[in-house]
Formats: sequence, structure tokens, C-alpha cells
Amino acid sequence: MSNGKSVPKVLIIGGGFGGLAAARALADADVQVTLVDRTNHHLFQPLLYQVATAVLAATEIAETTRHVLRDQKNATVLLGEVASIDPQGGKVVLTDGDEIPFDHLIVAAGATHGYFGRDEWAQFAPGLKSLDDAMNIRRRLLLSFEKAERGTDAQEIEKLLTVAIVGAGPTGVELAGAIAEISRQTLPGEFRHIDPSKTRVFLLEGAPRVLGVYEPSLSARAKAQLEDLGVQVVTGAVVKEIDAEGLRYEHEGKSVRIETKNMIWAAGVKASPLGAELARSTGVSLDRAGRVAVAPDLSVPGFPNISVIGDLAAAGSYLASGEVKPVPGVSPAAAQMGRFAVRQLLRRLRGKETERFRYLDKGSLATIGRGAAVADVPFPIVGRVRFSGFFAWLFWLFVHVLFLAGFRNRVIVTIHWFWTFVTRSRPARIVTRGVDATGPRH
Repeated sequence: MSNGKSVPKVLIIGGGFGGLAAARALADADVQVTLVDRTNHHLFQPLLYQVATAVLAATEIAETTRHVLRDQKNATVLLGEVASIDPQGGKVVLTDGDEIPFDHLIVAAGATHGYFGRDEWAQFAPGLKSLDDAMNIRRRLLLSFEKAERGTDAQEIEKLLTVAIVGAGPTGVELAGAIAEISRQTLPGEFRHIDPSKTRVFLLEGAPRVLGVYEPSLSARAKAQLEDLGVQVVTGAVVKEIDAEGLRYEHEGKSVRIETKNMIWAAGVKASPLGAELARSTGVSLDRAGRVAVAPDLSVPGFPNISVIGDLAAAGSYLASGEVKPVPGVSPAAAQMGRFAVRQLLRRLRGKETERFRYLDKGSLATIGRGAAVADVPFPIVGRVRFSGFFAWLFWLFVHVLFLAGFRNRVIVTIHWFWTFVTRSRPARIVTRGVDATGPRH
């Protein structure tokens, strides 16, 4: 508080990379910060697939948001889900009816799974965006092996030992590689009636190549590394139907059916419903994915005290040359947008003009499996460096440990990765009884 003046209230919706970066950037500002999220934790989403594939436990890639911001005295963390936004009244309303006032609002609500208008597929092919999603996928996968072990019908066993992943972006590629490793390197020898190494893993991609945002040579290397693990990669495959017993896709004019009990959706995302709420309350335009068309300074046109960042923003990166490039939906971009939005907020408070957002590309990394990854990273002087294989994998390990929240998590994850590399084991394969579990209780 300063000189008895009213301190501006800054409300941040969402505790992901963008929201947390914004909150931290306000640590020394003379403002009151309130961060509201529907979960009580900050999730390191790039490692979510490792929870889904039993490498890491949920607590190793997440930290309670209160703990992360415990030393920031001007920050309050609230657990709640936003139902509506009232820009004119300067408040948001939670689903339980509570209201939170604001002078400045930063919306970092992220994105969810996008099924291209076929939302009924979600019940058969879950996506991977939250810890609940990861635990659900892990349960489904591991219980499929258990059901296959006591199965008697050969066709049903084959369905249980078949996995189809739709979408070959980083999430799909990493999932496919990890599942192939589980079935071929971890589980053999643990079952008596099935051979887990015969598990079929399909990776389906509608585009001409996997990891489409990467340079073509890296995409080719990633595909080769996946195939070395036994993954059947099918590009140019457009999924047409998904049901409880499998999926159908079209490829080169032919219709192909995969019978499987295990399907995972990694093909698309759509913006948080708060995008539509902002469109209703402010009149802002949305793109086809439901993202908010923000101004160059990431504010909502006509509402300079409201900024939208991360996956919810359809933002451009304004280069020195005058060229405008779309900002990718990756965690470094969200964090940069969070810090930038705060910088513009503080400039407004000082009566200064705002700037145009410029994304600093820190490169792209994707891991395929044990000792295999691809990297496209800019370095000073030498420019972009593209490499793959073991050294790319080591670089991937270093970067992901570096950006994990909490020293404890960094230490535990490093130990688990080392143990997994040496023993090929998966230390987090415990599953609790869920909706997929059958059989008598003991």
C-alpha cells in the first residue's frame, strides 16, 4: 500500500504457465494480485504424458499453486471456476455465485480437447490435458494388459493389446514412443498368458508427416525412431469414426478399421469456454478454434484493462521487419505472454503507451523414447541447430528438469529418469480401482 491510495486489483484467471508467469512478474508491483483456478496446482504439462505412461507420479510434475506463490505477499490464490465475466462491472462470477472484483484482468484459461465437432468421440478416445486425463489413460492402458492376461477370446485379447493414437504432434509422438517402450521393454516377463511385446501401437496423423511444425528432416528422423520402437506410423490418415470397439480412418482413398480398446486423442485442441464468454461480454472476435483475437499488446480491443494470454489468445508476434507471425501454442510462449501482459499493465498505470508483443522462439523439443529425441534450438552466433538421437534426448532431459516447479520435484524426477534409463522399469504403475476395473472385490 502506498500513501493511502487505492491499490489496483489485478485478477488472473488460470494458474498455468501464462497465469503463473504473470503473477510472479507482479511480485514487486504495488498491486493486489488474485489468482483463481479451478485446480489447486500448477501443472508442468510437457511431462503429462510421462504420468500417463507410468514413468512419473502425478505429484512429481505438479506443485500446489499456494506453495509456489507462498512468499509473494501481494498474491492471493483462490480455488474456483469462473462462470462469467462482467467487464463493465469489473468483476467475475464463479460457478458457486461468489464474485471477485478487478481493476485489471488477465485471462489465461488455456485450452481443452478439440474433436472437430465430434465431441461424442471423447468418451472413447480421451485427450491429455490434465492430471485426471493422465490418470485415466494410465488406468485404461494398464488394466487392458490385466484384462488380456485373463482373457480367453483371441480377438478380444488382440483389441486389448492394440493402441491407436490420433495426432502426431509432440504429445502423440511422445505417447506412442512411451507406450511402445512399456510393452516391449518393461512388461515382458511379468505375464504368463500374454506377450506384451506383441502390442500394436498405431500413430495416425492427417498431415503428410509427423511433428509437422518441425523442419522436414527432423520429422523424418522422428518417424524413423518411432518405427524402430515398433510404432506403426500412418500419415495422411483422416479419422472418420470412433466407437467403443475401435476407429475407422481413410488413407489414400481406402477405408481402414482398427479394432482396439485403447484410443487416445492428441489431434486437436479448442479454446477454453471463457473465450466465448469474453466474446459475449465484450464483443471481441474469436477464431475457428474459439481463441480471442487480441490487440498487438494482448489486450481485448475496446477493453485495455483486460488481457488474454496463452492458448486462449489468437495472438501475433510483431517482428522488427514488420512481419507478423502467429504465436505457437507452447508453454514458453504462454509464459512470455504472461510477463509481457504485466509489463503493459504497468505501463498503463504509469500513463505510457503499450508495446507490440514479440515472441522469442526458444526452440522445440520432442522425445520419442529411451535415448531418442529431436531438437530444433536457436543458439547465439551459430543460429538454429537441429539434431536428434541421444544428445537431443540429454538436452531434452536438462531443459525439462530446469523448468520444473520446485527443487524437490527436480531431484525426484532426475532420480526416476536415471532409474528408468538403467532398469527400463516404470516406477508409477500402481493403479486404483476405477470404472474400467471388473471382477470381484477382495
